[in-house]
Amino acid sequence: MKVEIIERDDQYVLNHCTKYLARDGDAPRHDFGQYAPGDPRAAICEAWRFPVVDTHWDGVSAASSYPFNDVTFVHDGRAAAPSTVTVTGTFGPLHSPVPLRPLSFAGEPTGFRAVTVRVPKGQVHTYKFAVDGTYVLDAVNPQRTVLDNGESWSRFFTDACAVPLVLNRAERELLGRLVAHLLPFRLEENRRFIRGVYESLDRSRRSAEFPLAYQLDDEVGTVNYIDKLLARQEQHHADDYRVCLSIVGDLLRARSGGLDPATVAPEAYAELYGQMETEKVDGWDHSRYRSPRHFLLLLRRHAMTGAFVHPRHGGNSGAAGWMYLENRFRDGRGETLFDWRRALESPLGHNTDYRG
Repeated sequence: MKVEIIERDDQYVLNHCTKYLARDGDAPRHDFGQYAPGDPRAAICEAWRFPVVDTHWDGVSAASSYPFNDVTFVHDGRAAAPSTVTVTGTFGPLHSPVPLRPLSFAGEPTGFRAVTVRVPKGQVHTYKFAVDGTYVLDAVNPQRTVLDNGESWSRFFTDACAVPLVLNRAERELLGRLVAHLLPFRLEENRRFIRGVYESLDRSRRSAEFPLAYQLDDEVGTVNYIDKLLARQEQHHADDYRVCLSIVGDLLRARSGGLDPATVAPEAYAELYGQMETEKVDGWDHSRYRSPRHFLLLLRRHAMTGAFVHPRHGGNSGAAGWMYLENRFRDGRGETLFDWRRALESPLGHNTDYRG
């Protein structure tokens, strides 16, 4: 598997990273307290942006470019001034490290190094930097994972990724029930619409019209979106989900005589939502999580965003949420008031100017 390096000029990389990395050593913490004292990630504003995962354009067509992302690795060497920096990861042959090149601004060295590689969408990869021959984690990327051999590696995922990263199977199943009740698709007429959009197509049309679609269910991939959100930009809310899903699961089991929470009747969820809204939840363990209403509001925000977000973020699978809005809101002539296809490139839309 040969690594395809994409040529990006210095200005492109600096535009994407200096806003978040150009801090001096006395900069305040920018995290939410999830990093240990002295961890360099705590001083980086919006560290989840690294590595930079961007739209790929092959110069030929949107259709041939769509399956890929450009991933830019950035190393901050201002303090140590290393002679060489390479990156090795599962996105390419492990015995073929990819060198990062020095970046300049106005003819002067910046201390940053970078390289951009093409990576297929929908994937998760691990990597490390080799700095003057010593392998190290990416100091500016908050995502890390421990492999079976106990070694820690930096991690990234590309657009439309469907691989579970944060939530386990039981948590995803319970979250699916919670989310399905919050979204408009739970109404029977809307459920029929969502299913009809997908099931009316043959296999070849599904592949063409739903590229990289995760799962076209009642929550249109929203659970997958939340999982990716907790893996990256809202990593600080991962504990909220783990604790509250555990509490909710215990409550539903107790109220249903030991049934699996994923099989409990919808009425039980409706009752629980009403209680969470008023902060009066019988049996809620406030010692573990103080405010059930706070979690409900957090879940609502994530659920509604995931249903109608750009599919690249793992939700709104196959643009089904947008299709619902397109069908739901029409003017007196029957024309849609939500012509989302005009704003998107192929294959989902037909805009020839926008790529991303």
